[in-house]
Amino acid sequence: MRKIMILAAAVVTMACSSIASTAQTVNNFTIKRGTNISHWLSQSEERGEARRQHIKEEDFARLEELGFDFVRLPIDEEQFWDEQGNKLPEAWQLLTQALNWAGKHHLRTIVDMHIIRSHNFNAVNEGKTNVLFTSDEAMQNYINLWYQLSDVLKTYSNDSVAYELMNEPVADEHEQWNNLIFKVHKAIREREPQRTLVIGSNKWQGTWTFKYLRIPEGDKNIILSFHYYEPQVLTHYGAPWTPIGKYSGKLTYPGQLVSQADYDKAPDSLKPILKQYTSVWNRERIAQDFRDAIAVAKKYGVQLYCGEWGVYEPVDRELAYKWTKDMLWVFDKYNIAWASWCYDNDFGFWDQKSQSFKDRPLVDLLTGKKK
Repeated sequence: MRKIMILAAAVVTMACSSIASTAQTVNNFTIKRGTNISHWLSQSEERGEARRQHIKEEDFARLEELGFDFVRLPIDEEQFWDEQGNKLPEAWQLLTQALNWAGKHHLRTIVDMHIIRSHNFNAVNEGKTNVLFTSDEAMQNYINLWYQLSDVLKTYSNDSVAYELMNEPVADEHEQWNNLIFKVHKAIREREPQRTLVIGSNKWQGTWTFKYLRIPEGDKNIILSFHYYEPQVLTHYGAPWTPIGKYSGKLTYPGQLVSQADYDKAPDSLKPILKQYTSVWNRERIAQDFRDAIAVAKKYGVQLYCGEWGVYEPVDRELAYKWTKDMLWVFDKYNIAWASWCYDNDFGFWDQKSQSFKDRPLVDLLTGKKK
């Protein structure tokens, strides 16, 4: 009996040691400078030949040549599954083809679950309701989407492909998102113990909600993600889809963004949201907004990453460049990886139709070729 007990104890010890060893293995999924390949497999009505031609291998080759080391690839449920849950083969073929091209051109990829039928980060502006956090069925369906993605993508190296659990979660209560994080983390870890998982904070991945974020402790193959478009009166100046885009007064950056005189001239309907931009904005002000995110990443001992940031194309370019320089300064100072929003859409630097740069100075700033 004593020999059996000793043998059993030895087996348990070996198993625990093996688990601990596995848990401590950290992937070589290292990122620094990236961009979003947006409005292709996400937020796009293109299908068929138009979708097939939208992004090609030459795009990945271009990004490698420019000096980017990874891409964030948003995907939407409606492009990959029909309403009955059946796979739509062409989107899957495009996804794996993109991952193959990225790998060929030495680019790592974050596959980002951007929009699903039970959750849209923009639901509040579209008159829709997110049911993901209040429906057990919706939660399980969401986990099932990751099961199916894992079945296809698990063959890709942990050093080359990561999964972003959800783009800009918008739960009424922070704990609703935290609880779902633990559920989907457990589900993926049962199948892929080492895959790097990217996790953002509640309420559009804002830095201000990081203090409420909880993630599984001890898992070093996690990257924490936030999005940042502040000050929005600058980054979204003239953007028709947001109330702040209606402001048409003067801006100064760096410095007092909106003068008291310009604030007084603004429509009364804008003043409640415009007030926050009458103070001084500069790189130190930006860094203040990052403090909670930096602290939480340090607490868990994981990398911090800004998955979206950028300036709407019509914004005055000199203001855009000054803000971009300050953002890059903060990223460098605090060792924060980043992916610009985006490659070829209305915040981007490349024009797919003309096959030319629409903002070469911007891309030169992003890639360090211009200071």
